Amino acid sequence: MTAPTIRYQSTPTRLRTRSVRALATPGGAIYLLLAALMVALMVYNPSLSEPDQLMRFVGRIAPMALVALGQYFVVVSGELDLSMGAVIAAQVVLAGNLIGQDPGRIAPVLGMMIVFGIVVGLVNGVITTILRVPSFIATLGTALVISGLTFFATGGAPSGNPVDGFRSIGRGGIDQVPVVGFLPYSVVVLVLLVTAAAWLMRRGFGRMLVSAGDNAEATELSGASVAWLRTRAFILSSSAATVAAVLLVGYAGVSPVVGQGYEFTAITAVVLGGVALGGGRGAVLSAVAAAFALEVLFSLLGFVGVASTWRPAVQGAIILAALGLPLLRWRRVRAEERSGETAAAPTPSPGEETAP
Repeated sequence: MTAPTIRYQSTPTRLRTRSVRALATPGGAIYLLLAALMVALMVYNPSLSEPDQLMRFVGRIAPMALVALGQYFVVVSGELDLSMGAVIAAQVVLAGNLIGQDPGRIAPVLGMMIVFGIVVGLVNGVITTILRVPSFIATLGTALVISGLTFFATGGAPSGNPVDGFRSIGRGGIDQVPVVGFLPYSVVVLVLLVTAAAWLMRRGFGRMLVSAGDNAEATELSGASVAWLRTRAFILSSSAATVAAVLLVGYAGVSPVVGQGYEFTAITAVVLGGVALGGGRGAVLSAVAAAFALEVLFSLLGFVGVASTWRPAVQGAIILAALGLPLLRWRRVRAEERSGETAAAPTPSPGEETAP
């Protein structure tokens, strides 16, 4: 009697198969898209192939990537945060007018900005989870209130000029770094926060946050507080907007319109990165990679001569495609399942009565 031959698939083969399947998902395909866009951008702008110029380019994108990072926490929990742009503008104005030319005020004002971001996130969370106001309406109202106060305080014009020591957080960096040459502080901040976010999503909080977006009732039955999970997501979102504001002071200066539209770009990036808009699915690294892909795409469109006024239209088309294609795929699968069930149904025999 011959013993049966057991064939094991080699580890490299399994790894290759899993990698191909991962890249075929929306969250995995974004890395291929980002690589293709970067190659195209380097063709139009060869200077980006130099490590120090590439690092400076990444540093300018870092604030947008941080906003997408914060938006990810809210979206994956099943909510939306439309107040991020208003928070950025308010934080920029606070920094510009309270710090001034006194370096001794940097630390206290930074602390005040962090508290402000936490308070805004807490208010958004309470209104959404306790008062049961849809997050779209709640955060839109918060954004309008914050924007109104910011424009009232500034008269709609740029005001304030923080000391260069504060501006250097966003536009400064470390010189003579091996391999890259120049390493912006904004890139260091981005890497640290993305690493922390990826670690957090692998912990109990991250798993329960995704569960809350997928099935809030089941999450509540498991003993977790969905209201507190989502409130913490809003706090993380506003905190990420605060950090982005600190970096933007170095690049964009002090103006009440800094950060305008960032929340919609962040939502576009999150959806493009494969995060389900209703929550319950998506990877944080894919959302950040999608933010980079969007900014690279807009830079590339600028190099080929497409007017910047097309940017909202491009964002809208991306959102519609990212949401519409999975829906069409789901409907096709459901149609195939129903047709299979119909074909498998037994045919009644001649003379057999069929139940009404």
